[in-house]
Amino acid sequence: MPKAFDVIVGGGDPSTSPDFPDGGAPKAVPKALDVIVGGGDPSTSPEFPDGRARQAASALNKATSSLGAVTTLQSFLATAGQLTEEERRMVVEQASVLIDGLYVHLPQKRARHAVDPVQRLKLLLHRLGGLSERGFQDEMISIFTELRDLHTNYLLPDPYRSKTAFLPFLLEEFFENGAAQYMVSKTYHGFAHATFQPGVVVTHWNGIPIGRAVDLNAERNAGSNEAARHARGLERLTIRPMLMSSPPDEEWVDVRYVADGKNLEVRFEWRIFEPTPAPGGVEPNAAERESARRLGIDVTAEVARRAKKMLFNKPAMDFERDAATAAVDQATQSTMPDVLSFRPVPTPSGTFGYIRIWTFDVEDVDGFLNEVIRILDLLPGNGLILDVRGNGGGIITAGELMLQLFTPRSIQPELFHFINAPLTLELTRSDASLKSWTDSIDEAVETGSEFSQGFALEPAEAYNSRGQRYTGPVLLITDALIYSTTDIFAAGFQDHNIGPILGTAANTGAGGANVWTLELLQQIMPGKNSPFRQMPSHTSFRVAVRRTTRVGPRAGMPLEDLGVTPDYVHQMTRNDLLLANVDLINEAGKKLAQLPVRRISPQVARTAGKVQVTVDTTNIYRLDVLLDGRPQLSLDVTDGTSNFELVGLAASAKTLELRGFDAGQLVASRRLDL
Repeated sequence: MPKAFDVIVGGGDPSTSPDFPDGGAPKAVPKALDVIVGGGDPSTSPEFPDGRARQAASALNKATSSLGAVTTLQSFLATAGQLTEEERRMVVEQASVLIDGLYVHLPQKRARHAVDPVQRLKLLLHRLGGLSERGFQDEMISIFTELRDLHTNYLLPDPYRSKTAFLPFLLEEFFENGAAQYMVSKTYHGFAHATFQPGVVVTHWNGIPIGRAVDLNAERNAGSNEAARHARGLERLTIRPMLMSSPPDEEWVDVRYVADGKNLEVRFEWRIFEPTPAPGGVEPNAAERESARRLGIDVTAEVARRAKKMLFNKPAMDFERDAATAAVDQATQSTMPDVLSFRPVPTPSGTFGYIRIWTFDVEDVDGFLNEVIRILDLLPGNGLILDVRGNGGGIITAGELMLQLFTPRSIQPELFHFINAPLTLELTRSDASLKSWTDSIDEAVETGSEFSQGFALEPAEAYNSRGQRYTGPVLLITDALIYSTTDIFAAGFQDHNIGPILGTAANTGAGGANVWTLELLQQIMPGKNSPFRQMPSHTSFRVAVRRTTRVGPRAGMPLEDLGVTPDYVHQMTRNDLLLANVDLINEAGKKLAQLPVRRISPQVARTAGKVQVTVDTTNIYRLDVLLDGRPQLSLDVTDGTSNFELVGLAASAKTLELRGFDAGQLVASRRLDL
């Protein structure tokens, strides 16, 4: 294996987050600085005559065995090939077809960001011969990045597309006296360094003040709003999936930091590895599966999530591997450990339930929903925290169908629209699952409408088929890294007034679309006359084909670029980064404690022709009883136990529903299968 990092760092809290990296090397710095350095080649490093750098590199080589093949950036770049001019032409022409013919956000992006990707692609086609390979790839990346759309991407050829460049630590933002600072919150597992440890504050990055370095990197990322770009600029400082972005320009990074009041500096060399895919995730190119047509995901965020988990949370990776072959303790662990984690969380305001939803990238949506329901039954009923930070999305219906579990109100799903164009009309005529959209696209020639009529992805009854399963107050925690399906979930949470949203940033990632791959399009519209062609060297594309619009009080508003504004913003603290989000969780608990706790807890006994019901209620003052959706009884109740008996339909009814009211407002509901 090539030489690994020369300075290794250790620490972090592996119990709270499957996310984080590691490394180091030598450099000359001003004499005023105390310096902690490692050499590129330990045998020639004058800073380490006693062999400590050699020992560190050897230790890292051993530790990174769990990552598979790890290589230097220089060695990796030596394996990269080149596209011929004709292959480049194929790539650019295919990009033009997708952007000009299918891309649903093109009018909005032109207006909001003052860009013209169609013209830039025409110019690139004209200038192909004069560009180096790196110049061509950088221009393609830039054209798509300026769209500020993490759904619509140019996917780089082999060997870039499956690899991730990383440094051995995670850098996160916290606030002190209102000012942003940047802390090393996690380090590559299994190693320690004398001073570069979790908790040190980074001040400079390659000589640039760290805040400015984050801003510069943010502009290289395609976040839809300032908060989203900032969050991705920070994350990509140390974890850089190369699926759709260039490899680092620099072979190493010099980091200045403060530890114990001293200014220190260390050098880290970039390393390259291949993160493993999520177990149970969706195959986006499988035309035979409806799930491939229902994706809403920032694929780079998902790759980064897996990379951080492998690099910084070895216990979670070990548990994920063991859970695939052995039973887990279902009282404390999810059967889908890469997707969900949960626990009760004590706070000064009380003990509440807590569920972290890491991803919605689940092929088995029913299994996912059933696992959430199982977990809800294990958690305290007086309040629930749903934490979706860092969740880049997945199956759109997984997020939308989950909303019903937390509210008695009927869920109205978001609507999805195509752009009206000849190619989208041809596409909807080629796929039976899209036939609902065909007529309105066909009529656009007469109506002049820019977008098609909007339709939900599932029949209306599916969004309410399970009903409310948690009747206590619910709070949602968001950040600027959430995207797509998770944006749609957060919008639905807000639009249905399920509970307050507490954000660690002023906005979410603002992704509002259904994304399809080029490979999926090729299968839906095959043949020699298809506009979707086979690309060289596994080059490919993703494109937002259907945009979403919100419902309820914000009906008709696009989610793309605008995102979801939280009700409250919590600025992350030093304790949050080092002590499992303690201040964030306490703030969430404080807000939950201010909300009323509702409870409807029924027990049912069925005898010949009758249903006898005993129900315990809290903060419910009227109870309406329905069998198979038909009203049977309305009772005035108080806190405590009520008993009643149902006859007539009771003999054949399949479902019992109890609807609880307070001051004439529906506030809780429980549905039982009989």
